[in-house]
Amino acid sequence: MTQSQRTRSYEVTRPNDPPSWAVDSTLYEIYVRGFTTEIGDQTIFDALIERLDYLDNLGVDTLWLTPILENDHAPHGYNITDFFSIAEDLGDRADYERFVDAAHQRDMRVLFDLVMNHSARAHPYFQAASDNPDSEYYDWYNWRDDGNPETYFGWEYIANWNLENIEVRSHLLDVVDMWMEVADGFRCDMAWAVSNNFWQELRERVKRIDPEFLLLDETIPYIADFHNGMFDIHFDTTLYFTLREIGKGSADASALHDAIEQRATVGFPPHASFMLYLENHDETRYIVECGEKAARAAAGALFTLPGVPMIYGGQEIGQQGRRDPLVWEAADETLHQYYTHLIELRNEIPALGVQGGYEPVTEIDDQTTVGYKRTGEDDTYLCILNFGSDSQTVTPSVSVDPYDHVSEEVAASNRGLVVDSACVYRCDWYPVNRLKLKSFESLVIMERCDLSPAPKWSVSPDSYYDPNSSAGVWSLFRFNIPGGLVDWWPIHHESSARDRCTDSIS
Repeated sequence: MTQSQRTRSYEVTRPNDPPSWAVDSTLYEIYVRGFTTEIGDQTIFDALIERLDYLDNLGVDTLWLTPILENDHAPHGYNITDFFSIAEDLGDRADYERFVDAAHQRDMRVLFDLVMNHSARAHPYFQAASDNPDSEYYDWYNWRDDGNPETYFGWEYIANWNLENIEVRSHLLDVVDMWMEVADGFRCDMAWAVSNNFWQELRERVKRIDPEFLLLDETIPYIADFHNGMFDIHFDTTLYFTLREIGKGSADASALHDAIEQRATVGFPPHASFMLYLENHDETRYIVECGEKAARAAAGALFTLPGVPMIYGGQEIGQQGRRDPLVWEAADETLHQYYTHLIELRNEIPALGVQGGYEPVTEIDDQTTVGYKRTGEDDTYLCILNFGSDSQTVTPSVSVDPYDHVSEEVAASNRGLVVDSACVYRCDWYPVNRLKLKSFESLVIMERCDLSPAPKWSVSPDSYYDPNSSAGVWSLFRFNIPGGLVDWWPIHHESSARDRCTDSIS
């Protein structure tokens, strides 16, 4: 064997991995007919452009628009009557493209809501086929024995396509070709209701043109097969329902672990990516169903669990109506700031992202409180969520810096870590956490000593939580000496030992 053969390296690629930009993003769903109000003479797309700076400042970078094609005038837009034309009440294609360009100028991407399962019954093809088996479009739809079209959930305004008909597939793939030119990805509506082989054909077609084009499925519940040559990122409907049950008090907070573990149980590989969400246009607002305190904890889950977080328009300002026009003048500014900070936090701490490891910390768990560690290449963080109405004090076995990155305060007491709604602590902050210290004990760690010239002390206080110490929380006073000496003095926060410690080095 030659040296070159022995040192040969290999690169592993996974064809079903999502685009790199997608896993690091924060999604935002825009219900297009309710997101802006009082638009005057401008189009809705122009009004949406005016809101892009707000979304940019919030920190979101991928925008999912609910359907924008011509429809039967249901405001949600999913009953489509013309798959090749923009809805007149929104503007025209030029207006839409101007919106996409404006989003791109702000480094935002746009997802087009792709409806492949059905058309509206007001669609001209269905109108031609209804009650007319001789119509050329009759075989374009699935029919029941009673002569009515196939549909789901008793929806009376739509009719399911017959995707076994090659003409239907060709027609819908033409739709795909048209709109992928002016989008960065598809959110695939009712993916669970469309045949797998259609999605595989669609994926091959799209990825051949643009490998970075995102395919996001709507799945109810987990469908592991969708990771096999179909979709890049999957709706985490299981986690969605679990967070609802926890927020209502119908399940213990530890059920969150079960939801995450179900991904592997049903057959997803460890590297599969999921979209995490609390709300969408189909469901009652979380804050209405579960209350503000639980909503804050659930928001913490979105940005600290492994997955890609999604915010439904208005969720970040406390909007209560599901599809009502957003009441911007009644926005909860405190909640808005909370969401902005959570987005910043996930962007700043790689361990909280899709690639970070996940490990339950079960000694924290009770009916309303749950904890887990997220581990990156260089550091580990302890995340704690409290869905209850009152603050909780927990005593994990993990040593942490008691500075909570969510509240940006030291969130600890002599009894443990204090959790309001969501907290993120850095673990194993300093080697002193390996020592068992008692109240009023002091310790100095000398890394290097050079006392010439005479030192001028500079002191920076910090804090540290050690579960192995009977003292619990210590204040750490860091002495920086110009010659390079670095000392750490842990002093119990209720003691007056600092004078004694400083005397010993004066």
